[in-house]
Amino acid sequence: GMLRPGMETKAMEFAKKAAEGFLSEAKEGKILPVPGVKWLCGTAARMLRQEVNVVPLETPITVVGDIHGQFHDLLQIFAKCGYPPKSKYLFLGDYVDRGPNSVEIVTLLLALKVLYPKHITLLRGNHETREISSVYGFFTECSQKYSDDDGPDVWKAFTDAFDYLPISALVDKSILGIHGGLSPGIVSIDQLRVLDRFSELDQHSPLLHLMWSDPTENHTGFVKSERGNGFLFGKDVFSKFLKTNKLSRVVRSHQLCKDGYEELFDGKLLTVWSAPNYCFRDNKATVLQLEKDEKYSFIPIEASKESKQLAAEHNQFLMTEEEEEEESNVDDEFTVNTVTSPQNGDSVTSSSTL
Repeated sequence: GMLRPGMETKAMEFAKKAAEGFLSEAKEGKILPVPGVKWLCGTAARMLRQEVNVVPLETPITVVGDIHGQFHDLLQIFAKCGYPPKSKYLFLGDYVDRGPNSVEIVTLLLALKVLYPKHITLLRGNHETREISSVYGFFTECSQKYSDDDGPDVWKAFTDAFDYLPISALVDKSILGIHGGLSPGIVSIDQLRVLDRFSELDQHSPLLHLMWSDPTENHTGFVKSERGNGFLFGKDVFSKFLKTNKLSRVVRSHQLCKDGYEELFDGKLLTVWSAPNYCFRDNKATVLQLEKDEKYSFIPIEASKESKQLAAEHNQFLMTEEEEEEESNVDDEFTVNTVTSPQNGDSVTSSSTL
């Protein structure tokens, strides 16, 4: 209904107070009550809905790659680079799945978004969809942390909000940020601006390709990706895309980098990876600092003591398994391999990937 004058400011003050309360809980990794989650997701969704597909941003800004449920490592990033509104952030997606604390991560990020919308931009990754987050950990985590009754509702509240996350950002009109890569269906950024993003994206949506694609140095043009979604794109189509759109570079995440970052195609395509010791590997993590005049640097992010602890326990567990196997002398070359060396990345075709 109609708000009387003065009521609207009261409502906004109430919302700000509520969000501030939730934010201080979220910073400590506390789980919000179910009505709190629903309020936070609804409020965030209304704000995200106002954002365009290609969010215009300005340097200086800190770009964060995949964090996949590694909440304590996200706290390391904020400890090093400052919380909004002290610093400005562009997150490239993949907040949930695989790591142990997806709920805590999205709770914190959405609370920051509600309070400081101009200081934090959250893009959508391929895991911010129902299809993927129902399989790779987020759904299960919601049920474990809430209850079998409330879990699905909480998961639904979060994934409904994910539908409104923007797809990309354009920094200083010259640097495009996206989760994955290019799509043969999108030649110009203007095409990207007019597509409808408010839904679970289907297999054929060029927007979905942007969340799944990877660069390749072995092919030209676009080739189907073995991930089962998206494409591999060569340097030729990449350079053409830059030229058409007058871009200096593209920044993306989506692929694990051993050193936490990778520079491809003459340094014009930057991959930033922000989850250290991802799935118990010993990879490094960085965030990308974009400065005026196209200057940039990768800032190393040290793994939190919690994630080091998890990795140590996991490796200890593997050692014990290997010893037991040697004792029972089982001739099964796959068991150890599949546990210790999962394939890189997701696939929609098989659920055996890590």
